[in-house]
Amino acid sequence: MSITGPGSITAANVAAQTNMMNQLNTLGQELASGQAAQTYSGLQSQAGVALALNAQLSAISAYSNTATTVGTTLSLAQSVLSQLGTASSSMVQAINQQEAFQLNSNGQTTTQATAAAQLDNILSLLNTQVGNNYIFSGSGSNQQSVASASDILNGNGAQAGLSQVITERQQADLGVTGLGHLSVTVGGAGSSTVTLGQDGTPFGFQLAGVNSSLTGATVTGPSGSPPSISVALGSNPNPGDSIQFQLTLPDGSTQTISLQATTSSPTGANQFTIGTLPSDTATNLQTALTSAITGLTQTALPAASAMAAANDFFSDPPQRVNGSPPDTSTALVNGTTANTVFWYTGENGSTPARQTATAQVGPSMTIDYGMRANEQALTTLVENVAVLAATTYSPTDPNAQANYQALSQDVAANLDGQPGTQQISDIESDLANAQTTVSNAGTLNTQTQTTLQDMLQNIDGVNQNQIGEDILTLQNSLSASMSVTARLAQLSLVNYLSAVSG
Repeated sequence: MSITGPGSITAANVAAQTNMMNQLNTLGQELASGQAAQTYSGLQSQAGVALALNAQLSAISAYSNTATTVGTTLSLAQSVLSQLGTASSSMVQAINQQEAFQLNSNGQTTTQATAAAQLDNILSLLNTQVGNNYIFSGSGSNQQSVASASDILNGNGAQAGLSQVITERQQADLGVTGLGHLSVTVGGAGSSTVTLGQDGTPFGFQLAGVNSSLTGATVTGPSGSPPSISVALGSNPNPGDSIQFQLTLPDGSTQTISLQATTSSPTGANQFTIGTLPSDTATNLQTALTSAITGLTQTALPAASAMAAANDFFSDPPQRVNGSPPDTSTALVNGTTANTVFWYTGENGSTPARQTATAQVGPSMTIDYGMRANEQALTTLVENVAVLAATTYSPTDPNAQANYQALSQDVAANLDGQPGTQQISDIESDLANAQTTVSNAGTLNTQTQTTLQDMLQNIDGVNQNQIGEDILTLQNSLSASMSVTARLAQLSLVNYLSAVSG
């Protein structure tokens, strides 16, 4: 017969208690972490699946973070574009209020002063940053998007600004003779043929057409190189007969000179006297046509020239009158960074603007959301506000008001938007589509994340209620075991034998 003493019983109980303590620690960790295992190896055969699910969750989280960042950029960009649209509308409204023509000490109207302030605001908006990134610089987000208003208008050192480019272009368009590169001649003594010719340069007026109701006249052109229009009077016209010459101005707009034959003396505006002989009438037609052209060089031409100069300056690269003095120039030449301010200073590659910034916001969703300040709609805004801010007038010039009105109306028409050209609303629409994609991606990412988490929970998760019950059961068992062990540990051999024999 073998007898088990109290020491061996206590040792067995202690071992059981240690095992229960280990189980309690494990259950406590599971309860705290919500996970059935602290390492992938603890998941045994499900370890590979859990690893793949966690990788997908990490990717979805990255997409969601990207979508949040891009969403912030898009929201700010939409706000900027809205403000730019408001600036454009405000300038049109200011022009159309038809203020009294009064010049300040700088030789500008109130509307022009407003344009200068708006230009500064517009350029500031185009230099908007999100973090350290300029959002209107294309892929060169670390580069400032546009130059300052001061540099654009007034230049910077040896670099010419818009004001200088306008002055040079106006001199070039006027030409040496002051007739906008046109000439009006009669073919020698006794001739009855009047010729309106241009000199073939890209400056000044260009001949666009002619219409005539002059009795006995043979009218040809424009034809030849350089072009000319010929009016041969085979006989004197009748009173009331007329002829119209169509001219194209430097900015692409047109003007029509209409002259009417009359026997009245003195002649009225836009009339020429029917002479005794056709040769006399030809001389009178020459005088009237020269006078009409001179009038246009003092009114319509300066405004059109300023608009053309603005288009030259904001071109890529900017265009400059080639040669000095400007009135003798016969061509334009590319400006360089050494002699001309380049108003757009961001990245300027051949990649479409939207594609200069891309982001993957979902497993299969990529958006394009790049912008450049030199996109057509934005360039048109800056160009037209700038030309209004750059021009000045002399209070002693009798044609100043006509010049200003012609320029301001051209600016208003351009800011209203020309058919077939990009508008600010087109950029807003592109970004709105990107925002929709980001929103949809966010919804899909959330749904995918929830699904993946549920799948992972089924593999790696625990039932916390069941764990609580197991912990309580173990705690009760451990408490009872420790109580028994404590009592056994207090027994002596004598007490034990007495207990057995008793």
